Amino acid sequence: MASDAGRMATKADFEQIMRENALDAMAQQSGLLPPMTQAAMHHPQMHHQSSGPGSAKRVRHDSPASTPDDDVRRRGGAASSSKAAAAAAAASTDKNGKGLRHFSMKVCQKVKEKGITSYNEVADELVQEQQMADEMQPDLDDDQPHGPKNIRRRVYDALNVLMAMNIISKEKKEIRWIGLPSSSIQELSALEEAKAKRMESIAKKKAHLQELILQQIAFKNLVKRNARLTSEGKADPANSIHLPFIIVNTNKQTVIDCQMAENKSEYFFDFNMPFEIHDDIEVLKRMGMAFDLENGCCTDEQLEEARSMIPQALSQYLSEMRKSAPSGNRA
Repeated sequence: MASDAGRMATKADFEQIMRENALDAMAQQSGLLPPMTQAAMHHPQMHHQSSGPGSAKRVRHDSPASTPDDDVRRRGGAASSSKAAAAAAAASTDKNGKGLRHFSMKVCQKVKEKGITSYNEVADELVQEQQMADEMQPDLDDDQPHGPKNIRRRVYDALNVLMAMNIISKEKKEIRWIGLPSSSIQELSALEEAKAKRMESIAKKKAHLQELILQQIAFKNLVKRNARLTSEGKADPANSIHLPFIIVNTNKQTVIDCQMAENKSEYFFDFNMPFEIHDDIEVLKRMGMAFDLENGCCTDEQLEEARSMIPQALSQYLSEMRKSAPSGNRA
């Protein structure tokens, strides 16, 4: 009898707990509680206590009886309270601007402005900015959402999000800006623009390389010419001009005012008529030391001789220079 009374008391306690927490309907559907009887509906707060053998059952009426409508209102009120609390928390997060979305936007902006940066640099700047904004609230510690430790965690998470979206890249400690996602048309336009810039850069470098090749050929031809003149006894050291040099060409009637610095490192010229300035490589070209490759006017024999004066890997540029010259200038 005592064990039966204990089981009855435990069952009654379980029913009481489920009803107090508005879980009686779920318990009935799952079979944990029997369907509610008419008497239970009128007295849902009945509680059976046992004091041992022969003890009488007492019914407590400590609180007014509740109806199913009361349970519905209680559950609805609890749900409304939960939704209100969640909405208040979300509003507080949005108001303070400390959420992951907020830090992702700020981190994205920081990396975009810097181009190349690091985690510590971004985190330190954001912590400093937040501390300046919170200097009027000294009672907030590091455990608050705006504390330095939490900001650094948010920055770390934001960087991972941006890397997953391929907006930034990370190599060791270096973080590099890639760019925001764009449509295929915008991406194609950006690629075409980048290709045009690279082609322009390649053309300039190619022209500079061709100029260096012509200088190499001209200098080697000058050395051969001077050696030949020396061997023939026709070289006159007194009339020699050393490289590098420039030549200024103007009319005979031009009045030239020349001034020179004390250390002879700078010269100032003032012309009252137009003039031309030619550097040493231009003079050597006019002397035919570059085989007129710049004009495409070179013979096959000169082309082969020019190839022997430069590295083999650069010989293809000689043929290109000859083909790119106007057809009227070719030999």
